[in-house]
Amino acid sequence: MTNKLSIQSGYRRPQAFCGSRLLFSLACLLVLLTWSVATLSDASPVLFLAQFDRDQKLDLLIRHGTLVDGSGKKTRIADVGITGDRIVFVGNAIKAHITATRTIDATGLVVAPGFIDPHTHTLGDLTSDQTKSNQAYLMQGVTTVITGNDGGSVLNIGDTLRKWDAQGIGTNAILLAGFGTIRGKVLGPTDAQPNAAQLEEMKQYVARAMDEGAFGLSTGLYYAPQSYAKTEEVIELAKVAAARGGIYDTHMRSEGTAGIGLLGSIKETIQIGREAKIPVHVSHIKALGPDSWNQSKQAIDLIKKANSEGINASACQYPYTASGTSLQASLIPRWAEVGGRAELLKRIDDPQVRPKLIAEMTENLRGRGGAESLLIVDALDRTLVGKRLNQIAQEMNKTAVEAALDVIKNVGGAGVASFNMNEKDIRRFMKEKFVMTCSDGSTGHPRKYGTFPKKLHEYVFETKLISLPFAVRNSSALTAEWFRIPERGLIREGYFADVIVFDPKTVSDRSTYEQPELPAAGMKFVIVNGKIAVEDGKYTGALAGRALRKSSGAVARP
Repeated sequence: MTNKLSIQSGYRRPQAFCGSRLLFSLACLLVLLTWSVATLSDASPVLFLAQFDRDQKLDLLIRHGTLVDGSGKKTRIADVGITGDRIVFVGNAIKAHITATRTIDATGLVVAPGFIDPHTHTLGDLTSDQTKSNQAYLMQGVTTVITGNDGGSVLNIGDTLRKWDAQGIGTNAILLAGFGTIRGKVLGPTDAQPNAAQLEEMKQYVARAMDEGAFGLSTGLYYAPQSYAKTEEVIELAKVAAARGGIYDTHMRSEGTAGIGLLGSIKETIQIGREAKIPVHVSHIKALGPDSWNQSKQAIDLIKKANSEGINASACQYPYTASGTSLQASLIPRWAEVGGRAELLKRIDDPQVRPKLIAEMTENLRGRGGAESLLIVDALDRTLVGKRLNQIAQEMNKTAVEAALDVIKNVGGAGVASFNMNEKDIRRFMKEKFVMTCSDGSTGHPRKYGTFPKKLHEYVFETKLISLPFAVRNSSALTAEWFRIPERGLIREGYFADVIVFDPKTVSDRSTYEQPELPAAGMKFVIVNGKIAVEDGKYTGALAGRALRKSSGAVARP
């Protein structure tokens, strides 16, 4: 007969322990200890810590730092020990007789888990030999990025992850399956609705992406051709991701008053979560444009209500009053984009269509705050960069909308920083426990290089809107937990050694709208999987990041 421990009433002591109460007590203590440690970590810490001999030297010991462990708990002075790619010790190294091959004195510095950015546009950066180090993020203390957002990803997730494995990358990276990429492949740039066979084909693409390691499904329902999809279509694809343990991440249909509006879009997102039974994430939440300012409270209430009803809903945010998009996406109505760029150009030149196009663009421009609110930050014609749309219109001697159409048609479009947000809404969103930090990093916008240090410098240390433990949690552990990234996001024994050490007095963003690619300051050390990627504020050349895969439980080991 097999002996088993039980906590049920009527428990009978196993015969093997009958002769020794001491032995039985020790066995129970071991079981309780095993349960306690396993509860504290998603890893297999009992096995892992058993392999760690505290008489051996560690690889790296960070001493005397102010520890902010990512849990949201108060800061404390503690030492952090690393061996290989894992954190193996947190505590008082002297009392524990811990030594290391290398020691970093972090007196006066903050030690925290590496930040995790849930919304980046780093797919191209990580894949390119020139930018695979991802220094824009490393210098902010970001050790893991999630990309493939806004519905724009790759069809072959596995191929991209294997490429990252082979070439090396500077940060850990996660891919999402992109709805826009998948819909575009099956239906093209049209507003057609899928038949049963086409819907099934799209579902198979989602299933394959998830099986190859994607962490979930992303949509950009604001953008064509995704904007042509009905909610029911999105729900069907989200169900496929949900069945494989994935999440749903969205740039909603509207963040202002256009279309179904900010609040209507949040309601749609919640509906998707409810019907697909999937966690839903509102990317870069905002109240866009003067007409929607102060709707942040209603937006927060909707998300809180959804959570109270059992729908796992969250959001992320960057601390800037300007969003980043294209001139075309910000002004052109979606009906004019049906069929792609070639059809758009025909409509621009069609005298029967042009008046309607101009009228709707004029309203879209008003909703964003007018021509002076749009700053050109990227364009093939570099003479446009750094100018506001009203200035360009004046130089062309045209109306702002006519000037925009000229740029879209003859220059090939432009990237813009759209100054459409209210600081009061930004601060209100930032204080919520469900709102993570994200950059939505894009070319020409300072958020790609400055988001996380700006939040620390301006909102933690300068204005004290939020506490340091709160800011770190919402930039690390919350993101790891919500996106289901195991063994990262906390300074905890058994977790992967993604650790940052920064100076609270000097940590700050340096990037501006005039100089958007200035690296952030204040990160003294950035450690990725146990390897030092930033030392004394300078990149070391290490490509210590890993392509993380959902299907493999977390990580693909080279």
